[in-house]
Amino acid sequence: MSPFFFGYGSLVNRATHGYGEAEPAQLAGWRRVWVHTAVRPLAYLSVERDADCTIQGLIAHVPGGDWAALDVREHGYGRHLAEAAGAGGNRPIQVYAVPKGQAGAPATAHPILLSYIDVVIQGFLREFGTAGADDFFATTHGWDAPILDDRAKPQYPRAQVLSRAEQALVDAGLASVGAVVGK
Repeated sequence: MSPFFFGYGSLVNRATHGYGEAEPAQLAGWRRVWVHTAVRPLAYLSVERDADCTIQGLIAHVPGGDWAALDVREHGYGRHLAEAAGAGGNRPIQVYAVPKGQAGAPATAHPILLSYIDVVIQGFLREFGTAGADDFFATTHGWDAPILDDRAKPQYPRAQVLSRAEQALVDAGLASVGAVVGK
């Protein structure tokens, strides 16, 4: 099994984990999608196959091939073998995705947390700049889902402090995809 994983959401924000051996990469043939499952009360990111899409993220090494801690963090997902392209060329990786048939579209009872989106976009800004954040919004599906504004009191367990400029970029990105943030 490959000792590398591909992070495409909050794992792109290095402040949310301790996987130091990481590099920017691309994963062809997949797209991000907002989902909810019976495993969590809130919506979260997953990926699904899409031959016409390529997403950016991070390839990170799993020290000693010890997947236990990452599997706990990524609870509710299954691992899938894929190949991602980074600075070191193409390499086999594991990508976490909700198993087919177990994901539903987010709903009012299962909203997306704005604090989660903030963490993800902060990571993309740091790794890929504004163009990377724009690409995240463009290559992620499900923006018609309800978004809960929890910035004042973040519910996301790995929430980060964003600058006003970062918050403005998140807000502009959400507006660009027609997403509506509610209370």
